[in-house]
Amino acid sequence: MRKFCYGVLAAVIGAWLFAAVPGAQAQVSVTIGPAPVCPYGYYDYPPYACAPYGYYGPEWFTGGVFIGAGPWYHGPAHFYGHVDNHFDPHHGYKGAFPNRGEHPRPENHVDKMPNFHGNEMRDGRGHGR
Repeated sequence: MRKFCYGVLAAVIGAWLFAAVPGAQAQVSVTIGPAPVCPYGYYDYPPYACAPYGYYGPEWFTGGVFIGAGPWYHGPAHFYGHVDNHFDPHHGYKGAFPNRGEHPRPENHVDKMPNFHGNEMRDGRGHGR
């Protein structure tokens, strides 16, 4: 009987302590915002900086409009397109980058790039093949 009383007492004290602890209010809020307006697309990893002409191959553009990357990707499911990672700062690129809102140069046709040489396949969500 004594063990039972100790068990009940322990349960009551435990319930009282559990009820006395203030509940933590955790809230996660992620705001993505609009896609960056970049003339030749933007990298598929944060901070989503504008990518220079030649990073993305022509299959990344529909009617001259970039199909997106990262959380704004709106291309077909299971899409993998060519990129030239020589133009990626993760691979040592130190050349010029376009600014957000800048317009593409008329001579840089994004749907037709005769001198494009992709060396990697990407899916637009930061994954390579």
